[in-house]
Amino acid sequence: MKFYITTPIYYVNDVPHIGHFYTTIAADIMARWKRLNGFDVYFLTGTDEHGSKIAEAAKVKGKKPQEFCDEMSVKFRQTWKLLNISNDDFIRTTEQRHFVAVENIVRILFDKGLIFKKKYEGMYCIGCEKFLAKKDLDEGGYCPFHKIKPILQSEENYFFRLSSFQGALLERITDVSHEEHIDIQPEERRNEIVGKLKLGLEDISFSRSTVEWGISLPFDKSQTVYVWTDALINYITAVGYSKDETKFKNYWPVDVHLMAKDILWFHSVIWPAVLMGAQLPLPKTIYSHGFFTLNGSKMSKSLGNVIYPQELVGNYGVDAARYLIVALIPFGLDGNISWQGLTLKYNTDLANNLGNLISRTLKMAEKNFNLKIPQAFLNLELAKNVEKKLKETFISNMNNLQLHKAAEDLQDAITLVNIQIETDVPWKLAKTNKNKLAACIYSYLQAIDVVAIHLLSFMPNIAEKIWQITGASGNINDVARKYFINGVIPKDGFSVSGRDLQGPKILFPRIL
Repeated sequence: MKFYITTPIYYVNDVPHIGHFYTTIAADIMARWKRLNGFDVYFLTGTDEHGSKIAEAAKVKGKKPQEFCDEMSVKFRQTWKLLNISNDDFIRTTEQRHFVAVENIVRILFDKGLIFKKKYEGMYCIGCEKFLAKKDLDEGGYCPFHKIKPILQSEENYFFRLSSFQGALLERITDVSHEEHIDIQPEERRNEIVGKLKLGLEDISFSRSTVEWGISLPFDKSQTVYVWTDALINYITAVGYSKDETKFKNYWPVDVHLMAKDILWFHSVIWPAVLMGAQLPLPKTIYSHGFFTLNGSKMSKSLGNVIYPQELVGNYGVDAARYLIVALIPFGLDGNISWQGLTLKYNTDLANNLGNLISRTLKMAEKNFNLKIPQAFLNLELAKNVEKKLKETFISNMNNLQLHKAAEDLQDAITLVNIQIETDVPWKLAKTNKNKLAACIYSYLQAIDVVAIHLLSFMPNIAEKIWQITGASGNINDVARKYFINGVIPKDGFSVSGRDLQGPKILFPRIL
């Protein structure tokens, strides 16, 4: 079984911020989850490096476009390394492999008569790098996303016959039984796309004569491929289109495209139309998330309220930052965040619930059993109760990209163990029944191991650390894969009686 997941390729006119972070972390969690479930995963991210915005940004910095792109692309790679992103490939649209793929697609479309030349005059948004119709603007005549007035431009460009794909697109998006059904999520975004499609489609500009920083049309070197067409083709470039037929057949079509909602139209309408024109399979799922506000205000560099991944890591650590960003905001919806809210979530979920569970269990083992897993009767009832609780909704929430709900499932499972500890009152058993205390602690450790396995996709380093602390045997990734494929706790559990435990470390220091 294969699973191909992508983030959008990010524009290199600025450094990575929380929007990039959110999409990439969600994709990484899904990629890790699918690997644990035995899938052959291909996880792609990268950078979009052509277009007028890039050329202008390079000019401001006093650099050549390629030099500027080289520097900015590295910043994305470094950020994803910091955040422990497990991508299998990082594509840049300035790579030779991408030039070949783009030229092949453009040539096919041209030969089929789907690309034609005409003069066009319209309102062009520099931020979107596209022409906008009057219906696309707000009441004041501004681009709704970039809050700038488009400028009137006139060019002789090549156009793509997008209008001819209206019926085919509607059929594939609305008919769930269609063999090439495109599942657009969440539902409200799908309804928006369908509504716009029913209003009709216009042919769209496919090239630019005034933008030099791009890929030249193979049949007209005076024009460059429109940046959005160039960018979308990256998804097939990365899996071997026009270069490695075996790899391409293995991974394409993509299983999930992840993105923010402002680029959903490109991915759910223009991209499938291009693929249909080239007679290539269509994406299976296109999932968009919403926008973020900070303390109720739109994030903006001019307002100085943009959050960067390095800030989150500095405040909470890598794994906690990964967890918090998806646990706080439902995937698919707009969300408001605040430093206060992030810290509250950190203290509640991680310091008080998970961290306290680990700490109190290890302190009891240290005080009563010299930091060794007690020699006791193996009772997996608590671990199985934790497993049962997680199986109720965790797996379906993960598979449906409801990561905030999956995080809630984890917290419920952790709470279940903490409640059991309160019920057992082991601090009293230490004085009255040492054998029962030993059995209780052994059962807590087994339950914690189950939690750690399910936590692995969200917080890989912390989960591995917990695995080591509790004396569990084997590599956690190997054990987890076997566990998720088999679906049952091994009869001997995970932590091994008599093994050394690690000291009761504070995994998540409370933040005041």
